[in-house]
Order: sequence, then C-alpha cells, then structure tokens
Amino acid sequence: MKKFAIEIKWGLIFVVITLLWMYLEKSLGWHDELIHKHAVYTNFFAILAIALYVIALLDKRKNFYQGKMSWLQGFLCGVGITVVVVILSPLSQYITHAIITPDYFPNVIEYSVEQEKMTLEQAQKYFSVQSYIVQSVIGSTAMGTVTSAIIALIVKKK
Repeated sequence: MKKFAIEIKWGLIFVVITLLWMYLEKSLGWHDELIHKHAVYTNFFAILAIALYVIALLDKRKNFYQGKMSWLQGFLCGVGITVVVVILSPLSQYITHAIITPDYFPNVIEYSVEQEKMTLEQAQKYFSVQSYIVQSVIGSTAMGTVTSAIIALIVKKK
C-alpha cells in the first residue's frame, strides 16, 4: 500500500479540490442566475486539474523515485491517481448535487428547455445524478489517462 501512497494522497486531494471548485461555481452563480455561462466557465477547472497532475507526478518523482522517473513510471502514477478519482466519483457527484448545489439540476433543465437545446424529457434524463455519475466515471477515466500520458512526458527525468 505504501507503494501507492502518493497516488492515493493526490487522488483524494483531487476530489477535495473538485468539490471546492463546485462550491466556487455555485458561489459565483454559475449554477443559477449565471447558468448560461456555466458551460464555458466550468472548463477553467481543466487548468487546475492539469496543475494537480503535474504537482502529483513531481511529488512521485522526487519522493518515491529519488528524482528520476521514466515515462512509464509517471504514466502509471497518473493512472493510479485517476483510479482513485474514478472510484470516488459517485460519492463526489452525490455530495455535489445533494449538498453543495441541490438546485443545479432543476436550473439547468429549465435553462436547456427554455433555450430549446433539449426537450424536457431529454434534459431530465441527461441532467440527473445517475447520468452525471456515468459521465464522471467515463470522463475521469478518459481525461485522467490522457493527462497522465502527456504530463508523464513532461516530468520524466533520467
């Protein structure tokens, strides 16, 4: 277990930062009065997510591999972080939508229907905890794996 302590630590940090980001979005009004800006502004989280992966892989390189790390070692570290994030995704989505921003789904459903982007039925199906859990698991897996591959190229050191 000690072999994966850094991945577990950074996976937990990532989830906590994600929840704090959701609180920030809610506080800035992106889940209610400024919901029309949410689809664009939420993408800024990607910068933070990439930075967290860089810091995590640098931590692994310094404190586990004594300053040297191959691409494969970095990639596997990133995948380990991703596994932790994916495992915690359902809980994270529940906390987000039950505690942090319980009005998000009704607001985004109403907005999507008013803007004629979806029918009511489509919006209700898409904007639900179950749908977001599935999206989160798939999205976290894909983005975490790709991010890990790219960041491992950057932080590898012989």
